Amino acid sequence: MTNAVAASPVADRIAFDDFMKVDIRIGEVLRAEPFPEARKPAYRLTIDFGPDIGVKRSSAQITRHYTLDQLTGRKVAAVVNFVPRQIGPFMSEVLTLGFPDADGEVVLAGVDRDAVIGGRLF
Repeated sequence: MTNAVAASPVADRIAFDDFMKVDIRIGEVLRAEPFPEARKPAYRLTIDFGPDIGVKRSSAQITRHYTLDQLTGRKVAAVVNFVPRQIGPFMSEVLTLGFPDADGEVVLAGVDRDAVIGGRLF
């Protein structure tokens, strides 16, 4: 089976220490709201990463596969140590992670079992 969207080339090799600089955690979506000011269709997410990291906000272009109701309570993976990024009137504090489907639309990365909120990817 061939995907309609070409896979991106493999990135350059990095050392394990470089990987450890990227802090990827699991969080629980507390709130999902429309984001009509975004250039591309997106939602504003409020995500709880537990007591050590706290509650953070993210803009996510995931409107194709997810409704607002489907997101509340969902566990998502996110990079929590990028510099916050201004997206229109909204400050996105974490990068919610996903993979492209055959049409290039985002499918969220998550877990298939119960994971501790704030747990780090390893």
